[in-house]
Amino acid sequence: MKNYKAIGKIGEGTFSEVMKMQNLRDGNYYACKQMKQHFESIEQVNNLREIQALRRLNPHPNILTLHEVVFDRKSGSLALICELMDMNIYELIRGRRHPLSEKKITLYMYQLCKSLDHMHRNGIFHRDVKPENILVKRDVLKLGDFGSCRSVYSKQPYTEYISTRWYRAPECLLTDGGYGFKMDLWSAGCVLYEMASLQPLFPGANELDQISRIHDVMGSPPEKTLTKFKQSRAMSFDFPFKKGSGIPLLTTSLSPQCLSLLHAMVAYDPDERVTAHQALQHPYFQEQRAAEKQALARARWKAPAPFPECPTALELSSTWQTAQEGRKQKQPPRPEENHPQRPGPAYLMELPRLKLSGGAKLASYSSPALPSVFLPKVPLLRPLKCVGAAQKTDTQKDIKPSLKQYRLPTIERRGGGY
Repeated sequence: MKNYKAIGKIGEGTFSEVMKMQNLRDGNYYACKQMKQHFESIEQVNNLREIQALRRLNPHPNILTLHEVVFDRKSGSLALICELMDMNIYELIRGRRHPLSEKKITLYMYQLCKSLDHMHRNGIFHRDVKPENILVKRDVLKLGDFGSCRSVYSKQPYTEYISTRWYRAPECLLTDGGYGFKMDLWSAGCVLYEMASLQPLFPGANELDQISRIHDVMGSPPEKTLTKFKQSRAMSFDFPFKKGSGIPLLTTSLSPQCLSLLHAMVAYDPDERVTAHQALQHPYFQEQRAAEKQALARARWKAPAPFPECPTALELSSTWQTAQEGRKQKQPPRPEENHPQRPGPAYLMELPRLKLSGGAKLASYSSPALPSVFLPKVPLLRPLKCVGAAQKTDTQKDIKPSLKQYRLPTIERRGGGY
């Protein structure tokens, strides 16, 4: 950490603390996540799920960027140097009198669903989506803190007491680790409601109170859902029938499309819950999808040409046609039968793969180190200018061919080589 200077403390968690650091080499500011656990080897560091996940998911515009991993072998300390954001969602909405505008909520939720879709496509689910782990910088949102992430393809059961209680899905509460990546969408729905109302949707005091609060709003689940949950839990449970009051509308500014997406995210049965990819196609994000397409089309049109100084193909073709018309007036046309075309291959053949004999082995040789050679300075060449076929410079007119032209004899191919 000799290349960094500590500026101040940003926050602290159970397993780490986050510091604001300045890089002494480039002067830029970063967020340093200092792990409280001590590590014995670099192999143990590389096996950390958070480091593996960030390396797999980066780069993505809505995933926190990992810049550097600093590991001290002597002390066993580990620090993750990440990009510095302005604040998290909890700090953004804390102490506000009025909730965020729906335009801002739509912008943030679209980016959150983009990060979840990218993560799930790469076989990882977060397991701890909450306002404190969602970072923002102006209008850009990025998901961070992958310390609790897990592979989608790993076998159940998973750890039971995962995720923060208020954002924990019913399958995490009612099963012995029988949950999957859909739990991230439940948590995202809770974050959506909290940004719109400035209050948590299910603020349970403990595990039992958490389930009770979910049932008060969503109603008790149907028997088929409970049957699926009971298959992955040792103890049985029966809940009294409760209709549910529905999601409280603490703010009247939300559109029907926003409420539709919210209900799809907090569906009690994970099999009926929307995925991140399906959420991105929801009518609620219609304007965001259209704006994204326009930005991509604008970026393609603004892409520079590979050779901007040279004339375009249309200009070259017009110059060539003008020169050809002048030549046609001077030279009589020649019959085509005097110039038969050379027959070409009817199709492209794929060469067979090289087969080595059983005893043949390829030996690897290390090239010797070459001494450094100081080359003399070479004068810079001026860039070539494209000149039409009918135009010649004065220098070209004065040049006369000094070499005699010879015609080489044709080479006969043997063995039917085409």
